[in-house]
Amino acid sequence: MARVDVTVRGAGIFGLSIAWACVQQGARVRVVDPFGPGAGSSGGVVGALAPHVPENWNDKKAFQLDSLLMAGAFWQGVEAAGGLSAGYARTGRLQPVADEAALALARARADGAAALWRGQAVWEVIRATDVGAFVPETPTGWLIRDTLSARLHPRRACEALVAALEARGVSIVAEAPDEGAVVWATGWRGLLDLGEALGRKVGDGVKGQAALLAFDAGDAPQLFVDGLHLVPHADGTLAVGSTSERDVDAPDTTDGQCDALVARARDAVPALARAEVVARWAGVRPRARSRAPLLGAWSGRPGHFVANGGFKIGFGMAPKVAEVMAALVLEDRDTIPEGFRLS
Repeated sequence: MARVDVTVRGAGIFGLSIAWACVQQGARVRVVDPFGPGAGSSGGVVGALAPHVPENWNDKKAFQLDSLLMAGAFWQGVEAAGGLSAGYARTGRLQPVADEAALALARARADGAAALWRGQAVWEVIRATDVGAFVPETPTGWLIRDTLSARLHPRRACEALVAALEARGVSIVAEAPDEGAVVWATGWRGLLDLGEALGRKVGDGVKGQAALLAFDAGDAPQLFVDGLHLVPHADGTLAVGSTSERDVDAPDTTDGQCDALVARARDAVPALARAEVVARWAGVRPRARSRAPLLGAWSGRPGHFVANGGFKIGFGMAPKVAEVMAALVLEDRDTIPEGFRLS
């Protein structure tokens, strides 16, 4: 490769997406990851791209809304360039309504979405009898439905980005020296290293476990039931996840907590009673102390930048993260929300 303008360290969803955004602007990019693309939490199976509730609006929620609305065009461009599908579809989401108090709150949030989501999506309360067969048990007979939520297959999304980058001549290598601007998108271990370098804790890792069931729900909406995501994928599987565990002594090992997820999913959706478990997954997700992504210039290291900490929302945030980081790295144009800043 000729001279490199940007070295991206980390081939997870943030690193690959930032590399793609930089390539789109004509930069020469190299991606470096000793473990390979999607080797960490980005190689998971769930892929629930779901919004925060439309109330108590802040920069993080506004940033996420922008990103979710950008996602369709972003993934279409990736798939067109590389020829691989990310499994993206904006299929929406259903949530059961537990009681009358929850029903009143859900209706108030519908007004919030109408005011905040720019007419691009809706949040509404509907009767469970008004949707298809793939629905959760709901004690009130009511469901929350939003049309902003989308799904993709995380592992396949990383593969699609790799194919798009390689089609544009981008090398993804195990090791290489820093060249040009350097973007550190190195996952949970990168957060620990960053904290050590800065002399303060900036984040850590939270283990998650998930499962894939052989259940073809087509393009049915994903479900969110008592903190559990159930996401139908385009390949005829259904993802169930995930746990949140502070103990990361066995980062890639599943155990009885994964079995418990599957049992909860079967209880929530009786149609899953006989669905076979075809895969289990475990990994550690990077969680910044602020719970928002950490983005920006690395103080004291000129030409170095950080993009990390996309705990649970990394794939949904990726299109917008890529846009603002490419603008910062290539144009010195800083549009990062104050609450996301590394400083």
